[in-house]
Amino acid sequence: MFRFDAEKSVHFCDGLRRRDFLHAGSLALLGLTLQDWVALKAAGRVDTSRDVNCIMLMLVGGPSHLDTWDMKPDAPAEIRGPYKPIPTNVAGIQVSEIFPRMARHADKYALLRSVYHTGAGVHDVGHQYMQTGRFFQFGNEQPHIGCVVSKLKGPKGDAPAHVLLPRPIGNTGGNLPHGQNAGFLGKTFDPFVLNADPSAPDFQVPDLLSPDYLPPIRVDGRASMRKLVDNAVSHLESIPDARLLDSNFESAYRMMSSQTARDAFDLSTEDQKTKDRYGRNRFGMSCLLARRMVERGVRFVTVNMFETVFNEITWDIHGSAPFSPISCYRDLIGPMFDNAYSSLLEDLHDRGLLNDTLVLAMGEFGRTPKVNPAGGRDHWTNCWTILMGGGGIKGGQVIGSSDEIGGYPKDRPIPPQDVAATIYKALGIDVETPLIAAANRPVPVVDYGHPPIRELF
Repeated sequence: MFRFDAEKSVHFCDGLRRRDFLHAGSLALLGLTLQDWVALKAAGRVDTSRDVNCIMLMLVGGPSHLDTWDMKPDAPAEIRGPYKPIPTNVAGIQVSEIFPRMARHADKYALLRSVYHTGAGVHDVGHQYMQTGRFFQFGNEQPHIGCVVSKLKGPKGDAPAHVLLPRPIGNTGGNLPHGQNAGFLGKTFDPFVLNADPSAPDFQVPDLLSPDYLPPIRVDGRASMRKLVDNAVSHLESIPDARLLDSNFESAYRMMSSQTARDAFDLSTEDQKTKDRYGRNRFGMSCLLARRMVERGVRFVTVNMFETVFNEITWDIHGSAPFSPISCYRDLIGPMFDNAYSSLLEDLHDRGLLNDTLVLAMGEFGRTPKVNPAGGRDHWTNCWTILMGGGGIKGGQVIGSSDEIGGYPKDRPIPPQDVAATIYKALGIDVETPLIAAANRPVPVVDYGHPPIRELF
């Protein structure tokens, strides 16, 4: 609570001060928990005047910026690689020849060419940094940005607030979390995970569909039975895990019984030409699902382009097995991304949704400037490129630049915290909004000193 013997009471204003925490030492006497107090402090920090959604495309494996969006055609052959740049529909901006369709939409996205992080050059670390804005340390897992959105904004109707497609990131060579759950926020705010391949001929989402033998009246009966069980074991409701179970049950039941929620996952209503445009593969159909979800009330969709980097063709072009050759960018990965990303931008634009939907495409790091002896490129955290468009972002521009070999930022270095701050700003969330972390400690959603990238707004 607020100390009455303090020189001045706490005011609800921007920022959390040390004095605020000292004054909050006896909240219980006013019937307020620390969580209640933080909720009050957070009030007004979420802009509800404009409801912006987000689709985050996680390009697992780490795309080579030198072969995609930050090419160096005048560098020596071992730097510039095998691909040539092509012009886009914005004068002065070029992308790789492997992206002919997205070249026609450069006015809809911005290229951030000076992203970097200072952590280890392993996939897990990059996944955490780019999806949470922080790094896992001291056993405290940070929440995914979509989970923070779920916590602060909640669901719209029966649709889940945050959906992850098609499956969580799996083995990428490390043993750290990948930053794709709610971390210290608790499992209540974990994303709804599809756990299915939307490109499969028999695709459906069993968790959202009542079995054929279970008519609606029996589904209602199941809910009633649950209430009877709850009444019979009411003493368990005092246990935190039991309360969490009840919350998750209600959420799952609400989704299962909602026609709108089920329709969001139903690809059978999409025409064949649309599926062809996106690409009849796991990533293409996941992007199509993402579009359907934001149309039907899902606030945040995370799409993993791949689940692993081993024994599968991915962005991870070390050049030799079990990884991928650099030629896969031209033969498979480039067209796969080009079709899905371009179709997503086109559809959102044509349906009037792009201005209210932030589309973010990023990997966990870039690749080494110099081609290695196997003909590929290795991990490189010192500089790479990501894409942002929609959601009020000013497209048709390049933010930051790399040096002559793409090794380090030449100007406007952008760390993951600034990327996170930019996403939150686009979604109408103040970057100083407090959350409850480990040891009941309030922390801002983004570390202090990391403002949004102003040039994008």
